[in-house]
Amino acid sequence: MLVRGFSARDIMRQYMAKGDSPTWGRDASSHFGDWQRRNVCAPISMLGELIGVMAGICLGARLQGKNVAGLTYVGDGGQSTGVTYESLNLAAVQKLGLVLVVENNLWGYSTPSDMQFCVKDLAERAIAYGIPGVIVDGTDPCQVYDATYEACERAHRGEGPTLIEAKMMRMKGHAIHDAAQYVPAKLFDYWRNRDPIARFENYLINVKHWLTVEDNHKLIEDVERELEADREAAVASPMPDPETDKTHQGVYCDPSCHEIKPKYGPVVAKPREHGPAGPKAVEAAGHLK
Repeated sequence: MLVRGFSARDIMRQYMAKGDSPTWGRDASSHFGDWQRRNVCAPISMLGELIGVMAGICLGARLQGKNVAGLTYVGDGGQSTGVTYESLNLAAVQKLGLVLVVENNLWGYSTPSDMQFCVKDLAERAIAYGIPGVIVDGTDPCQVYDATYEACERAHRGEGPTLIEAKMMRMKGHAIHDAAQYVPAKLFDYWRNRDPIARFENYLINVKHWLTVEDNHKLIEDVERELEADREAAVASPMPDPETDKTHQGVYCDPSCHEIKPKYGPVVAKPREHGPAGPKAVEAAGHLK
């Protein structure tokens, strides 16, 4: 959200359900976006559902003569849902620019990975779709960036989806009500030593020497100052006014709401040419003799 141009106060006002929040106080969670100016599709609570939405966005753009990268995230638990398979398969068959980042954080709520699936690496599942599967260290921002960049370049060239598995750890519970007491303490200790923020600070300061210790402290102070100002602004924002029409804006769609039209232009695409039938060369399955 921040990279795409939303401010911290937007997110704070949203969680405080303020009247000038992105959803005008009707949703106190992260379910908001801006597809017109910032190319952000509002997320969906049902895990895996946004994969199909992203595939649909890529298909719509393709029909308008443009290849786009539709990127979304899901955890290891969400990756086990049926809609993930259906959506990823559709994207693979149509060679849509879907980039799926699977955060393998070892726990689907309170269910450990070894009770969810038998494969060692979730990226292996990409073989079944005939698409590339990439494994990265989810605590290394540089690896995550490089793999995502290459996947987006493939998408823009019309070469189809990519599945990226990020190995990492969820360091808190599923939500604020979850103390995560089911996680062994030693597991937290192991991953705490691999904190991505600390690793990246060390990389910038001690490895690349792009920042001095003083520069880093000043940067953190500037960010904290900006966050505090945004927090004060969010707290001071008004609560929704039930007497105004704006309270109902966006709940129901009517002709005066907004015009639905193609984002990139008129539909110009031709059907995708299919290659020869048969198994792909990238398949690595065993065959009974």
